[in-house]
Amino acid sequence: MPASQIETKSTIIPALRYRNAPAAIDWLCQVFGFERHAVYPGPNGTIGHAELTLNGGMIMLGSCKDDEYGRNFIAPSETGNKETRSAYIVVSNANEVYARAQAAGAVVVRPIQDTPYGSREFAVKDLEGHSWSVGTYDPWAAHE
Repeated sequence: MPASQIETKSTIIPALRYRNAPAAIDWLCQVFGFERHAVYPGPNGTIGHAELTLNGGMIMLGSCKDDEYGRNFIAPSETGNKETRSAYIVVSNANEVYARAQAAGAVVVRPIQDTPYGSREFAVKDLEGHSWSVGTYDPWAAHE
């Protein structure tokens, strides 16, 4: 099979915790275009584990938990909205995604702009303060 026809799958998958994971799933799908790959409910309206896909990439997320592993995470709101990670999403039409993000109440961190490296991109925070950069720059195509 030619390399262009081989299905690729993400081997690095960011994972996030949300206080209101069901709302986060809806927001991420509505705004960025993620699709529900798997969603496993937890007790009391929580999400035990979810997998959302977008163009061959994936994120995992779940509800915040007060257990040994879960106590290792804090929300951006608990750190003065500082973070140690962000994610970049490659899209074909940044203007459309930017409009959806604004309509959904995203906090704009960096307005949409053209970059010197040929991307049209912006950065926002989602409904719980996690950072997302979105743009047309495709690092895989740029280095082929």
